[in-house]
Amino acid sequence: MSLDKVKHIVLQKVLSGKGGVGKSSITTQLALSLSLAGHSVGILDIDLTGPSIPRLFGIESAKVTQAPGGWIPVPVHSANSTPGVGSLSCMSLGFLLRERGDAVVWRGPKKTAMVRQFLTDVLWSELDYLLIDTPPGTSDEHISLAETLLKNALPGQVAGAVVVTTPQAVATADVKKELNFCVKTGINVIGVVENMSGFVCPNCSECTNVFSKGGGQVMAQEFGVKFLGSVPIDPQFVMLVETGRRPVYPVGTEINGHDIGSSEAAHTLADTKDSSLLIEKYKDCSLCKIFRDITKDVITAVEAQAV
Repeated sequence: MSLDKVKHIVLQKVLSGKGGVGKSSITTQLALSLSLAGHSVGILDIDLTGPSIPRLFGIESAKVTQAPGGWIPVPVHSANSTPGVGSLSCMSLGFLLRERGDAVVWRGPKKTAMVRQFLTDVLWSELDYLLIDTPPGTSDEHISLAETLLKNALPGQVAGAVVVTTPQAVATADVKKELNFCVKTGINVIGVVENMSGFVCPNCSECTNVFSKGGGQVMAQEFGVKFLGSVPIDPQFVMLVETGRRPVYPVGTEINGHDIGSSEAAHTLADTKDSSLLIEKYKDCSLCKIFRDITKDVITAVEAQAV
């Protein structure tokens, strides 16, 4: 099995009436944070009908390399790119599509076969963490993923799932089904992340609770799982992944107790062409500090699970 060199497998899971709750954004930032902590990281994107990981990392035009025995994942950056940073690579169906807008119109059996092929035919190098970005729901892909992992993974290799929700009651009600799915399939729940918990205004220091706040924490308490943290909407992060612009914030901006206001010099630097790696520019993002704490809790939970 191609996962033999992977120490810990973490699933990013969400269930909602529709997509767009930011699961892939959470996966991206958890991967960047793990890499900043010095860990080697891989992302396996099995959201077959909406693969967004290539776009979030700005590597949509990349193509996977076919090698004897399988596919070589696409590198985002190497371990030697920045001191103290671990390597990061990705595998996604998005790399195999002819055009970015091509639709994937597949029935269940073909989806199941693709998920199993991704789990067996991607030639990962030595990884500390493999994050598996799953689609919304508890459909064929999820069942195939759970069955294949639990059957073929090494003891303790599947660390569990990070479940993503938004604060509204309608969203948490749906995500409860995902938590029940984890219970029924024997997948450990590492914790819950509440995404879109507030909106960071790009022009002032105010963070507004557009979708209310606290629903994810209440749900975590109800199921007896750890609440990993609240993540606000930050347009600066969107600009970072869409255009590569380095995040800058007005003086006085405070997010979750962190003062992230930028100097005038930082604003001037952000307006110039910046060829730095994504992971370098992400350090200036408000969400980086939030994910630093979330990542510490994930690492602690995963290491405790492995003992």
